[in-house]
Amino acid sequence: MRIAGHTPHGGQSAVEPDRMFPRAEDPVNRVRFCPTALAATQYTALLLLAIPLVSGCTSLRRLAYEGFSRDSWQQSARVIGALGIRPGDRIADLGAGSGYFTVRLSPAVGPRGKVFAVDVDKDMNEYLRRRLAGTCVENVEIILARTDDPLLPDAGIDLVLTVNTYHHIHNRPGYFRSLRRDLAPAGRVAVIDFDGRKFMRLLGHYTPKETLLREMSEAGYEVVESYDFLDRQSFVIFRAKNR
Repeated sequence: MRIAGHTPHGGQSAVEPDRMFPRAEDPVNRVRFCPTALAATQYTALLLLAIPLVSGCTSLRRLAYEGFSRDSWQQSARVIGALGIRPGDRIADLGAGSGYFTVRLSPAVGPRGKVFAVDVDKDMNEYLRRRLAGTCVENVEIILARTDDPLLPDAGIDLVLTVNTYHHIHNRPGYFRSLRRDLAPAGRVAVIDFDGRKFMRLLGHYTPKETLLREMSEAGYEVVESYDFLDRQSFVIFRAKNR
């Protein structure tokens, strides 16, 4: 989700997600770029800094969401496994952007499940809509949210996943307190966010883990699981207290 003009996590790998579904050819998604690790880090940092100048360009924003070599550090398969997703689950990808996690959540929930790709960025929603139109995916619903409300079905969500979006949300305790109404009785919220390691500290795009834990407690949540296998992000799963 892009909050107040900021840049979210979403986006898809330049090649790998396209192998998940039969789809029409998409030249944009076939581009390969293989810089060194240092060059990738420097280029991504410069690109993120440039986003305010090119906020009208969907393609450049998509590159910023994805980053270069993201698959090597995001460990998406391990993340999906840690989420404990069951066939038939209804999952919200909060801050879906161009769909990096949306396309991975879709096969995880199966044909009886549903993924709500939620974002306030209309252009990125349209990009994701066009991308999915060339596939056999039928279990994704794209939602144009408000900055203060994801517009999810009440009591209908088994898992909310938000990746690299938490630090963009204003009044986070209030936002996630309101989000409780959207959760199913055993619903959970998984937050993955940059925590200040690596170059993101220089750009200010991060949330210290202690801040995340404190704010989610203020919002009425308790920790279910916390993982430390991501080298630049906190990864914590919460559930609402007193349920």
